[in-house]
Amino acid sequence: MAYDKLIIFSDGGARGNPGPAGAGVVIKSDGEVVDEISKYLGEATNNQAEYTAILMGLERAKELGAKEVESVMDSELACKQLNGEYKVKDQELAKIFVKVWNLTHEFDKVTFRHVKREFNKEADALVNKAIDANT
Repeated sequence: MAYDKLIIFSDGGARGNPGPAGAGVVIKSDGEVVDEISKYLGEATNNQAEYTAILMGLERAKELGAKEVESVMDSELACKQLNGEYKVKDQELAKIFVKVWNLTHEFDKVTFRHVKREFNKEADALVNKAIDANT
């Protein structure tokens, strides 16, 4: 089943910076959960985990046949970088940024939106689940 529009809620986090890290993704269509991803990333920084979660969400949205994607995150830095407001200076982040950026061209439309942490609790819970299960 292909979707016209999917909303991806993503979060990444590390305990320590760098430290044991995880990524969480909740994908919704018309308010209903379509898929969830909870993945342990090993040793990473918070920002690397955030970007990895965004990438995972976009990859899954592509697999699901989405035409339009709204990527929602509580990382203001990642959101501003992906919207072209800030430059990506970190070399490791730049590698993931390029993958995300290239993947955006696989959709008719992609938007990136920042929300406060309390509006991203489902994805955050998946981050903690992944880290807890592996540490």
